[in-house]
Amino acid sequence: MAMTRRDFLRNGVGAFTIGLAAPAFLTELAQAQGAGSRSLVVLYLGGGNDALSMLVPYGDAFYYSRRPSIAVPTGDVLQIGSDRNNAALGLHPRLTGLRSIFDEGRLGIIQRTGYENSSRSHFLGQDIWGTANPANPQTRGWLGRYLDTIPSPVNPLVAWDALREVPRALMGDHVSVPAIPSAASYTFASPNTGSEAALERAYATRIASHVPIDRPHLAFVNSNINAAMNSLDKVALVTKYVPSLTYPTGGLGQTLKTVAGAMATGVGTKVFWVQLGGFDTHASQVGTNGAYPRLMTELNDAVTAFYNDLRSQGLLNQALVMGFSEFGRRAYENGSVGCDHGAAGLMFVLGGAVRGGLYGTAASLNPDPKNATLENNGGDVRYETDFRSVYARVADGWLGADSAGLLGADFRRPDLAFL
Repeated sequence: MAMTRRDFLRNGVGAFTIGLAAPAFLTELAQAQGAGSRSLVVLYLGGGNDALSMLVPYGDAFYYSRRPSIAVPTGDVLQIGSDRNNAALGLHPRLTGLRSIFDEGRLGIIQRTGYENSSRSHFLGQDIWGTANPANPQTRGWLGRYLDTIPSPVNPLVAWDALREVPRALMGDHVSVPAIPSAASYTFASPNTGSEAALERAYATRIASHVPIDRPHLAFVNSNINAAMNSLDKVALVTKYVPSLTYPTGGLGQTLKTVAGAMATGVGTKVFWVQLGGFDTHASQVGTNGAYPRLMTELNDAVTAFYNDLRSQGLLNQALVMGFSEFGRRAYENGSVGCDHGAAGLMFVLGGAVRGGLYGTAASLNPDPKNATLENNGGDVRYETDFRSVYARVADGWLGADSAGLLGADFRRPDLAFL
């Protein structure tokens, strides 16, 4: 079966687990392209995060009448203040570390983020958020478009995908993103050891270094293999990172430990993509074995450890974490102690450069059909802030890109001044 260029880019150089020590020019290139500089850490909450459980409108009586089983009890809410409409809000009780970061002024929460006619499909929703183009969600990713603007030669680790497959957001035309779910296993795959393995690496390097101009497809493949090989020892260096504290043993905690290591060792990664899944909470959302409290615990403990580690290492001002999900969930619970796919959700940002606080306004959960903050017959939260406005602030204020050119229109909003 023929493989298209886009198919190859989807898999990225992560398909090649081979490499050699980076030559001096690559080390200099990494320094020029971002080693010891800003990194964007995209934290994707896969499955449709229930924003009304993460940021609780505990002052809204309809929150409790419409969610009699899954609502967070008023007394358990971690109160963080009120938005500009005086809606009293608080964090889920498991988010104690995030509340401390909020109190420090380094966590910003953007309410009711989404887009018109929200897709309630996981896959289409992911593509829409990945491309930043609801009208054409099969195009290149918004971060892939950003990476394509970086002048050549591009650091092979300019972006780092911690999943097994590269998300659409990172897909571009020119820059291949390695999929490295485990830094420890990103190794030269050889059945041999010792001198035999070293000899295989040497031959693989020689083959990949040949870029035949008369055979563009082979040249493309070889250049990507060469990029993967040149990133191997850098990734190995990351595995030797010694953090300033103990990270949680869960998947997100260990992934963020790797991100901290990549930043500390200066591999030059500008964009990291990490994910916490399990947010499709149609049933058993709460209770002794409830999914949502477990998710909030893992999220809180991992992000808090990452934040505190970066602060101890003097790297906090060099990281921006941006979290979101493909949609929010319904305003009311279902019959299985859960809630179904909804529309608007929330986004959050944290880091040493963030101006924390509450952005946007909470929806009234009054099911009255005249309630303009709800849609779908009062079942879903209506979006207030286009998610691309948050992207625009990040692109302009953190990545140093032209957001209007990157996103295809001007989505900048002066009131989203979290950077």
